[in-house]
This record gives sequence, structure tokens and C-alpha cells, in this order.
Amino acid sequence: MKKIKGSLPLQIFIALALGIIAGLIFLATGHPEIATNYLAPFGTIFLNLLKFIVVPIVLTSIISGVVSLSDIKKVGTIGLRTIIYYFCTTAIAIVIGLIFANIFKGTYHTLSTSGLEYQAAEKTSLMDTLVNIFPSNIIQPMSESIMLQIIVISIFIGFGIIIAGKKADPVKNLNESLYEVFMVIMRGIIKLTPIAVFCLIAPVVAENGPQILGSLAMVLLTAYICYFLHAFIVYCSAVKLMAGMNPIKFIKGVIPGFLFAFSSTSSIGTLPISMECVEKMGGRKDVASFTLPLGATINMDGTAIYQGVCAIFIAACYGIDLTLGQMITIVLTATLASVGTAGTPGAGMIMLAMVLQSVGLPVEGIALVAGVDRLFDMGRTAINVVGDMSAAMIVSKYEERREAKEKASA
Repeated sequence: MKKIKGSLPLQIFIALALGIIAGLIFLATGHPEIATNYLAPFGTIFLNLLKFIVVPIVLTSIISGVVSLSDIKKVGTIGLRTIIYYFCTTAIAIVIGLIFANIFKGTYHTLSTSGLEYQAAEKTSLMDTLVNIFPSNIIQPMSESIMLQIIVISIFIGFGIIIAGKKADPVKNLNESLYEVFMVIMRGIIKLTPIAVFCLIAPVVAENGPQILGSLAMVLLTAYICYFLHAFIVYCSAVKLMAGMNPIKFIKGVIPGFLFAFSSTSSIGTLPISMECVEKMGGRKDVASFTLPLGATINMDGTAIYQGVCAIFIAACYGIDLTLGQMITIVLTATLASVGTAGTPGAGMIMLAMVLQSVGLPVEGIALVAGVDRLFDMGRTAINVVGDMSAAMIVSKYEERREAKEKASA
């Protein structure tokens, strides 16, 4: 597979900086609607192109990943290790969020809670979530981009190809051909990334500038402190201890995916770039094809931090002090809720409603942070994607060591 050009991270960074500058200019001149009306649509077009290509990429890549592993037991082992890693880092993330939110809690008292209105999403039970993982047909999940169901479909098709053996070779070859075709299309779309980043960032800055400088600044600062601490302490320690990888090399390797996720606020949309980043760092293609799409769906570390920070903030605004038991409930709820939350822009708001309901906080409090949710979303999505890539590297190294051990004992 063609690697990401070395200049792409620089191009994305320059586009990000120019977008921020342009947004500030539109804000200063009193014309933020120019960015919203004339730049944002091009960013939306780019995101639409990503949505168009992501479903076939996820479907064919997971099928290829499962088939390349050639052993159903091996798929189960890799899947279990990946899920355990994701759950553990998500739990750690929300604990970090709760700790720092409590440290800064004294500053969360300046907003009025009068007249708040927010329409909460309908609460889904654990059993309903379990049932909804399994599709009733093959078309609906693809047309509606229901990623968990697409992953399940891909795994079953992959298992079918493995079990059918040589009779399934035509299907296997067709899938590989389709994967290459979709990757060619994806590479063409990725070339537009710097332009898209500029068009996505400028409207955000132009619209939210005053709020950044307002009373929500400390909440945003708290969240971003947690984001970076989680990335540099948890992920870097994990890749060092579990994959034997230099943390500096890892940080440099994830920059393209990080910047794109930060701009697009879509874990799913960042998948193509994440896959190339992992391969460039030396990760295995078969493992990345399985762990990254799974992580984009169930790994929500950045979102978990957001839940903790916002829950404490909303409670403080209502004059409520959360008990230790309620905080433990938040950790458990947010960790489990991450399984059913799609890696798409705004998904964190749905999780936050579930978390608030779990500890009896007013769901209407979401309106306090809804106006700047995009700013939270940029950071939390970027951290989610970095977590996905750390898992891919760790599982890749584990598989290399396991195979080396098997060869040595043979």
C-alpha cells in the first residue's frame, strides 16, 4: 500500500493554522457568516466523500483482516485483547477526567441554569444495545452507516470464507480487488485533506471565538489538559511497555491521523489515514484492518474524558456535589456506553445524556456545553483516534512475538 507522503502532516498543520487565522479575521471583521456560508459547505462535501468511502473500506478491510488471520480462534484472541485494552484505557480516561474536573470545580459556577432546554435522546437498555449489534439484513447497516453492525457482517463473511476454504477463493479475490479499488478512491479523497481542514476549522473559530473567551474557557481547558495527559502518559506508556516502541516515534507517527481527526471530528472518517499511519510505523496490515475499525466504533477515551469533565461541570452549575458512588457509576456507564456509540461527529452528546441520567443529573444541563460541543469534539475525537492507533501497534507487536515464539518452538 502506498504510504502517506511526508509532506501531508505539514500541509495539514499549515491548513489548520491558516484556518484558525482566517476564522479570527472573519470574527474580527464581524462577518463570521462568510466562513459558515461559503467555506463550511466545502468541508461538508469532503466529509460526505469520506462517509461515502468509509463503509466499503471498513467492510472490505475487516473481511481481508479476518481472512488473512486464517484462524477463527486467532481472530477471537486478537479481538478479545483489543477490546480489553480499549475498555481499560476508557476507564482510565474517565477517571482522569473526573479527577481534574474536581480539581477545577471551584471555577464552574459562573453560568446561569435558567431557561435551559435540551431534548434528550431516548435511553437504550443494555439488552437493546446487545440486540442492535446484530443486523436483521445486510443492506440497512450499510445505507445508514451503522458501524457495529457492519463490523459484525464483515466478521461473519470473513469466517464464512475461512470455513468454506478453496470454494470461497472467488469471493476472497473479489473482496481483495474491491478493497484495492476503494483504497485508490480513498487516496484521491485524502489529497484534498489540507483544503478540507481549512474549510472545517475556519467556521468553527469564526462562530465560537467569543465563547472561547467566555466562562466556558476553564471547562475546555480542563478537558484539553486531560486529553493531552491521557495521550502522553497512558498511550505512550502503553506502547513503550507493551509494544517496546519509542514513544517519540509513536507521537511522530500518529500526527497525520491526530490532525485530521481534530479537524473532521470523525473517528470513522479518519480510518483511512489511521491505517496508513499504523503501517508506516511498522504495524501489521492484517491487525490494523481489524483493530482500527473496531476501535473507531467502541474506543471512546477522549469522549470518556469529556463525560467526566462535563458531568462535574453541569453538577456544579446546579449546585450538586457528586458522591463517590455516583462518580463510580459515571465511570461504568461511560465505559459501557462507548460500545454503542458510533465514531461520528456529535456522538459524545448522546453518551453525555446517558451518563447524566445514570446519576440523576438534569439532562437539560447539556445545553450549557452544547454551544461549544464542537470544540470539545475536536480534542476528544483526536484522542480517540490516537488510542485506536496505539492498540493497533500493541496488538501488532504481540502477534509478531507470538509468531516468533511458535517458529522457535517448531
